[in-house]
Amino acid sequence: MGTMPTGVHLRDVRKQLFDAAERVLLRDGPNALTSRAVTTEADVAKGVLHRHFADFDDFLAELVRDRIARLADQAALLHAAAGTRTVAENLVDALTELFDPVTVALSSLIFFRDELRTRLRHRGNGLPLLVEAREMLAAYLSAEREQGRIAADADVDSLALSLIGSAHLLFAGRPRETLPDTEELAKTVHTITADAIQRRLL
Repeated sequence: MGTMPTGVHLRDVRKQLFDAAERVLLRDGPNALTSRAVTTEADVAKGVLHRHFADFDDFLAELVRDRIARLADQAALLHAAAGTRTVAENLVDALTELFDPVTVALSSLIFFRDELRTRLRHRGNGLPLLVEAREMLAAYLSAEREQGRIAADADVDSLALSLIGSAHLLFAGRPRETLPDTEELAKTVHTITADAIQRRLL
């Protein structure tokens, strides 16, 4: 295992450790994610992680916050897509990108680690990461409602919650080779949004 030369700061050590953590999650699952596993995967000295983070839960919290920050970029793109293609197509693409294997694994980690969940629960209730995902979909659906592509009285918060919950159930606990295909996800999206989309025409 490589070591960091004394007095030399690893360039973007946070990203190096985050990338290593994601590889461990993908390969071995949430239960295998330990500080030793991360530093071994990153090929750095064991003390490097604790030099940059207060403890392992602090590292995990920052890993999740980094993922949430990326979600903000996706939210901006999704919001800009309002009025293009179909509502269902936009939602299917957004949910497919959202529930990639790393996000699914992180969701499990947040659910089972009480200390991590406590550190992340900075506002509102619900599971961090999925709360922000729900807000992303609600904002998008609100934009579509303003454009008249879903019913004017559609409850976008409830629709977003149903979409996140259903998609999470579809993706969670399945090997990557058996992840739901576009058709399976599209069927779920159509079922949830059909009423709001059809009633816009009434």
